[in-house]
Amino acid sequence: MELPIPRPTTVAATFRAAARLLAANGLYQGGDYFPNALSDKTTPYASRPLSIVAALRCAVDGDPQAYSLLADEALMVLAFRLTVDGEGPEDHDLFGLEAHVDDWTETEGRTTESACAVLYAAADASEGGAL
Repeated sequence: MELPIPRPTTVAATFRAAARLLAANGLYQGGDYFPNALSDKTTPYASRPLSIVAALRCAVDGDPQAYSLLADEALMVLAFRLTVDGEGPEDHDLFGLEAHVDDWTETEGRTTESACAVLYAAADASEGGAL
């Protein structure tokens, strides 16, 4: 009998769950949400390296391509915490914020550890009301 994975119900819990997914499977860089997005239909999403955006979505819904209010809220909060080349997000709609997080993820030298650290820091800040 397989037990269901408890899903987060807060932004802070979403950040922590996404960090755990990345720590377990690695940060994926490569322009997609995860490797072999179109060809691999058998490997569970929670067992693959993921981008930060995919990890947030997967943490909430189990599917890195599914949209949800909680994952979107976490994505928006995170986007405003990150800078790319010293700049915050250029576009403030959901897709612009997602692109900004992806740009941060794709920065040369970005590691799984740095992505997890950012997610844990965002979780701590969101719990303290310092968004």
